[in-house]
Amino acid sequence: MSRYKAFIFDFDLTLVNSVSPIVKCFKHTLGVFGYDIPDDKAIIDTIGLPLTDAFDILTNTFPNPDKAAMKDTYVSFANGIMAKESLFYPDALGILQSLFTAGKKVAIVSSKMRFRIAETFECQTSSMPVHLIVGLDDVDAPKPAPDGLLSAINKLGMDKNDVLYIGDSYVDAKTAENAGVDFAAVTTGPTPRKELEKHKNIYVGDSLTDVFAHI
Repeated sequence: MSRYKAFIFDFDLTLVNSVSPIVKCFKHTLGVFGYDIPDDKAIIDTIGLPLTDAFDILTNTFPNPDKAAMKDTYVSFANGIMAKESLFYPDALGILQSLFTAGKKVAIVSSKMRFRIAETFECQTSSMPVHLIVGLDDVDAPKPAPDGLLSAINKLGMDKNDVLYIGDSYVDAKTAENAGVDFAAVTTGPTPRKELEKHKNIYVGDSLTDVFAHI
């Protein structure tokens, strides 16, 4: 078992494949507000950012005056599909449970709202083997600011040297660096391996199983 005492995970595209419902929600919202709908890749590349930032990028409007209302429309539409269509990667729940059972601290720090993460667990599985969830609604500054990660470390009562943050994107890598925490990456998100390897990391793996076999 790894030397780390706490493992903190990103959520979307690290623990769950949520591409399909996220793309649907963005397309619905952009259509409601009359914006051109970009291709799927452009939408997927914004996953991990706060919704309001994503709307700026996808509409090429900085700042977009509609983005607060767009966020409300997105969340309302997501209520019907996000939890049931966001599917845990095949190894994710087993790894979380193994860490939890082994006495490690397990947490999630995400740009997704905390209630949505909890709802996904409730919808997809009978257990939630995590000690703490820190979502976008729990922080003043979103990733890559270190606020959420540092808050989780503090609430878990951990020393930063005993913590590993695991994510799929350059945003996660920068978050770990800004918090002064070790980082491992999975290539299940939109950030290419070569880009992830440019950031400080202890390992870049094809999956969570790959990561935990090498740390």
